[in-house]
Amino acid sequence: MTGRTKIGFIGLGIMGKPMANHLIRGGHTLFLHSRSGVPGELLTQGGQACSSPAEVAQNADIIITMLPDTGDVERVLFGDNGVAEGLSTERSKGGIVMDMSTISPAETRNFATEINELGCEYVDAPVSGGDIGARNATLTIMVGATSSAFVQVKPVLELMGKTITLIGPSGTGQVCKLANQIIAALTIEAVGEGLLFASKAGADVRKVRQALMGGFAYSRVLEVHGERMIERAFEPGFRVELHQKDLGLALSNARTLGVSLPGTATVQELLNACIAHGGAAWDSSAMVRMLEKLANHEIETPEGSRDES
Repeated sequence: MTGRTKIGFIGLGIMGKPMANHLIRGGHTLFLHSRSGVPGELLTQGGQACSSPAEVAQNADIIITMLPDTGDVERVLFGDNGVAEGLSTERSKGGIVMDMSTISPAETRNFATEINELGCEYVDAPVSGGDIGARNATLTIMVGATSSAFVQVKPVLELMGKTITLIGPSGTGQVCKLANQIIAALTIEAVGEGLLFASKAGADVRKVRQALMGGFAYSRVLEVHGERMIERAFEPGFRVELHQKDLGLALSNARTLGVSLPGTATVQELLNACIAHGGAAWDSSAMVRMLEKLANHEIETPEGSRDES
């Protein structure tokens, strides 16, 4: 689909709001719905509020969902006044439902089958890059779709992301995203361990991080989350409760596949501990706080190092 497209967007939270904003600025007509209400900023820019997901689906050619969990997506798609009700008209045939949440790959395939039976394409297109990537339109987007559906949605995705990859058929986008979440979580934990070790041993963690940024240990996680750990900046970002949910999906699917993920299970326990200490809404980099409790040591920055280059 090219030119001005009628796009529905459901879920306008920390990720969805800036993503929808990019689509409006890209010249598309947006029909919006969110459980917490449509932000006034999007309405001012020309977005149109809808009273239900069904109303969104009745007006849009592409319906995008950006929601917290599998159950939320299921309710929005197939609950009362859901997207499926809005698709049950002749005008909706040939439309596309695109879920950009991170949810179960198995349920994604079931959702795709049900949407296909209504005469519409289903695309799973979860994202990586967090709120910063959403605001800057630099998200990495992992797509599960038919080739024809991918061609249609790619121009829309390009307004929200920088790296867009068709992984394979329905569900494979979600598989790729869970692999991403496994790697990200274990890397956050590794950065936490490394900085904690350096601090306990008496080294300047700022200089340690600076040195590591130029070596083989460099990663985007060391750059962003390492800084958050040092600065004690644990506001999200990507919330602990959402990363915990994602690793839960990975572990449950791994059990079904007969795959052992011991590192993932360990990091999941650190996230569980964060939640037990009231940190569900912390950034996932705050798992270092649980490592600090185990070590009885908090990462320290030597006096004066904040002013050094």
